[in-house]
Amino acid sequence: MKVYFVSGLAADSRVFKNILLPQDCVPVYLEWIAPLKRESLQRYALRLAESIDNSEPFAIIGLSMGGMISAEIARRYKPAVTILISSVPGSKQLPFYFKAARNLRLHKLIPVSLVKKAAKLKRVFTTETDEDKAILHSIINDSDDQFIYWAMDAILNWESEQLSTPYIHIHGTHDEVLPMRFTKPTHVISKGGHLMVMNRAREINAILAQALASVN
Repeated sequence: MKVYFVSGLAADSRVFKNILLPQDCVPVYLEWIAPLKRESLQRYALRLAESIDNSEPFAIIGLSMGGMISAEIARRYKPAVTILISSVPGSKQLPFYFKAARNLRLHKLIPVSLVKKAAKLKRVFTTETDEDKAILHSIINDSDDQFIYWAMDAILNWESEQLSTPYIHIHGTHDEVLPMRFTKPTHVISKGGHLMVMNRAREINAILAQALASVN
């Protein structure tokens, strides 16, 4: 079975380098496509889904913003299993201050270059290995400013009900971007941060193996 991966904002497939799937699963990494002007998260997700072969059962795994994209894809295409990591299944589980930021249009006032610098600085205080931090710095440098600007606006304006199809939601207790108190995960990683997909992969892999075995 093919397992499609959708990475987070300003990230790419390199963030999944420590994720290992069962031998009978084939990983497929969906690459970001250029958003259309004023395109919503929902519309973007369905355009991205055009790369998915839905003529046969498939699974989808989304990280952070990629989880939100995956939730929207799941609503339309009903994958065998939907797995969200460090994400939320619907807009009502976003922190309340996201809505405040949208109403104040703060994301329109903060330069993307500052967002990138802040993301790099934060790595000083996180627990990834030096190798993983170097990869994350490279990913941030390679990310497209226009895409980040669109994505921030799309997330803050996302309006979506709770995902009704079955899903697995893996979240860390120390997620600093999407704090766990605002959402209701099915699986909790103690002291896991927002990018625990890199430094807590062994625990996440065990959950993925169980989830994929049940549908494959």
